Amino acid sequence: MQLDDLYRRVIMDHYKNPRNRGTFADDAVTVDLNNPTCGDRISLQLKVKDGIVEDAKYSGDGCSISMSSASMMTEAIKGKSMEEALNLAERFSSLMQGEEQEFDEYEDIEALSGVNKFPARIKCATLAWNALRKGIDEDHKSQ
Repeated sequence: MQLDDLYRRVIMDHYKNPRNRGTFADDAVTVDLNNPTCGDRISLQLKVKDGIVEDAKYSGDGCSISMSSASMMTEAIKGKSMEEALNLAERFSSLMQGEEQEFDEYEDIEALSGVNKFPARIKCATLAWNALRKGIDEDHKSQ
């Protein structure tokens, strides 16, 4: 099997079997973002305690790339400090700009590396990550 085929399968697995899809019934940092270009929208919720992302959930509608990226991102940031989560977001941005990045701690993210060949789809892949950045910023402001 070629690497592109494997990556497509990983992306479709996250799309068809999303991880952390849903909402919290109680308090959470909540960020709503949309991509007006293609109609993707996401609501990201973060449970943060003592600077650690204890849990993360998302809801919304969008293409397979945006929803898969949200699924991968929420898996990758759980248990991480806010700084570590922000660092992951920065590394993901670099990946979308065509720079090689390895995500040893959560390899599924690398499946999105081919998105950078399609500039119109980069916004789809980065939507959840931009919501994460905004959520971290909002959490810092509320402290």
